[in-house]
Amino acid sequence: MQRKIRVLVVDDSGYVITSVSKKLNTDPEIEVIGSARNGVEAVEKVKSLKPDVVTMDVVMPEMDGIAALKIIMEECPTPVVMLSALTSENAETTIKALELGAVDFFLKPSAINPVTDGILAGKIKTAAKCKLLKNGQFAQDTNLIKDKLVTEGSNSFKKLVVIGASTGGPRALMQLIPAIPADIPAAVLLVQHLPPIFTKSLAERLNQVSQIQVEEAGMGSTAGRGRVLVAPGDFHMLIGDGGKLSFSQGPHILGVRPAVDATMKSAAASYGASVIGVVLTGMGIDGTEGAYSIKTAGGTILAQDEATSAVYGMPMSVAKAGYADRVLPLHKIADGIIEACAGQENIG
Repeated sequence: MQRKIRVLVVDDSGYVITSVSKKLNTDPEIEVIGSARNGVEAVEKVKSLKPDVVTMDVVMPEMDGIAALKIIMEECPTPVVMLSALTSENAETTIKALELGAVDFFLKPSAINPVTDGILAGKIKTAAKCKLLKNGQFAQDTNLIKDKLVTEGSNSFKKLVVIGASTGGPRALMQLIPAIPADIPAAVLLVQHLPPIFTKSLAERLNQVSQIQVEEAGMGSTAGRGRVLVAPGDFHMLIGDGGKLSFSQGPHILGVRPAVDATMKSAAASYGASVIGVVLTGMGIDGTEGAYSIKTAGGTILAQDEATSAVYGMPMSVAKAGYADRVLPLHKIADGIIEACAGQENIG
């Protein structure tokens, strides 16, 4: 008989602990072994109970979720799934948690927003399989960029880079995006599986630590040289001629919206061989059909390797399908993008 995934639930709300525990215990593969009401208690119980996964509230008394996460990652590394309310303040903190090593997050249940069947359990199962990676040598770490090179007014670009990521993505992006120079002769589109508000917080955080401009895309946005545009949560992001972006709330693709496939397919249709697709860490196969479209159009595909992926799902699917021109460790992907950008005429 397969051993159950042992979970510690951490939250200062008794309602949330009860709701989450009850829902998780209905899954035959999961067992809630305890709970904690603050960060101090959470750290103690992680050390004593040795759970396989921890669900962690963000805002708690005595010690908050961020402080507890830092200690857990340093002293007793354990996969952590953050529980976050759908607010801009909580989104910003959750992005910070993902940057620090939390493997995923789940929108906090409430009386009007109960735990959705299967979704949290699925995140717990994914987290239990996640590879806990040591902190990468982020290009700028947590230092804010004081003198950002602004490249406004230049919409012409030699290449169009489309980056896709899911579980483990925010942390990977904190290493990749700061390593891309501001004067790269390419426009960059970024699709990270996140809900609304969280994509904006991710874009703002990446912009703080990167030389290149990063912002959440919106109505009227146009792709341009030296700028990263992040797909907004709950919208597929499509690109057409002239770098013009459009957004669709059409059906979820492979259960997600925004989907990497949607953006990559539109990029391949409009820019063909000038597209560079990059598939990073994540569960599932989103990005595989998009990679096929780019390869068929003569473009280039880079995939993150297994050793540096928190979850080797999306990049593995692309690599196994034979679509990846190069499979690279995370710290070499920026160089791979720069090399692929060389020697092409302007396309947009």
